[in-house]
This record gives sequence, structure tokens and C-alpha cells, in this order.
Amino acid sequence: MIEYLSLGILLGLYAGLTPGPLLTLVVSETLQHDFRAGFKVAIAPIVSDAPIILLSLFAIRGLADFQHILGLISLVGACFLIWMGIESLRFQGLHLHLETTKSHALRKGILVNVLSPYPYLFWFSVGAPLLGKAMEKHAMAPALFILGFYALLVGLKILLAFLVGKSKTLLEGQAYILSIRVLGFVLLVLAGMIFTEALDLLGQTS
Repeated sequence: MIEYLSLGILLGLYAGLTPGPLLTLVVSETLQHDFRAGFKVAIAPIVSDAPIILLSLFAIRGLADFQHILGLISLVGACFLIWMGIESLRFQGLHLHLETTKSHALRKGILVNVLSPYPYLFWFSVGAPLLGKAMEKHAMAPALFILGFYALLVGLKILLAFLVGKSKTLLEGQAYILSIRVLGFVLLVLAGMIFTEALDLLGQTS
């Protein structure tokens, strides 16, 4: 079970720290308004991701007997992680262009998350297949994966909102850039593992 908690923490660490539509909104709302606004955006995935997780898990479970399709899905997941890893290795810092607007932080966060392709790509190609394997290991394993993932995803975005409120140059600093690049390398390693599993699944049908 610990391996799935660790995977959830690792992927949550990446999702919590790396740039994307949601993190950009967390930072912009914090800078335009206050930490409270950034906090509301940060917790948006808790509200909006549940239907995505359930739908993706239902789809994966329905394909349990179709190893070649699961292999292709895992292959897509590996490619998705490779793309994210390469983007992280090329990261140069987050630069924002702010416009003062009225804050509806939680609503904005939910809309950005629902309309972004990233949660769907992640849960259908990476998250749900991992949850499916976790269910085969132990009944608590999927819960530990989700707990680790969202504790880091949401917790780190809240922490970044707090830190950005104190220092506006944080996301352009070398420490943050180096952290993202290290995570990019780790993602490439994980992508290699998933790619190997995808080939094994495809090999079962040959």
C-alpha cells in the first residue's frame, strides 16, 4: 500500500508545484486580492475533480478484460508524463501579467480546472490505471493514493499562495526553477516505468 501512497505524493508534488492554468490563477488571485482568494482557488480541485475521477475509474474498470486497450491507455499516459517532464526540464520561471478584476476565486478555480484538459488527461491516462492496480493490491490502496495526491496538490498550492503573498518574485527564483526541473527528471523516470508496463500489456495480446 505504501507504494501507492508514495506515487500519490510524488504526482501530487508535481501537480502542486508546476505551472499550469490553476497555479497561474492561484498566484494571480493572491497578488490581485489576498491570500484568502488564492486559497479558494487552490482547493478547487477537491470540488471539481471527483466526477472526473469517478468517470475515468468507471471507464478503466469497464475495460479490465481488454488488455490491448489498457496498454494503449498506459502508453498515452507514459507519453503525457514524458511531455510534462520535458516541459519541466525547460522551465524558466513563471511570469504573470496581472489585470485587476473582481474576485470570484472559488468559482474561477472550478471553471479553470473543469475546462482545462490536464485533469482529464491525467486521470484517464495515468491516475485511473494506477487506481485500478491499487484496487487489486488492497482496498485501502486507492484511498491512500488519492489522499497523498490531493494533500500535496492542494497543500502546496496553498503554501505557494501564502509565500507569493510575502514575496512576488518567488516563482521567478532559481530555487523554484530547480525544483521544477528535478521533478521533471523524476517524471521521466516514472514515464519509463509506465511505458514498460504498457508494452507488457500490449505484449499479452500478441
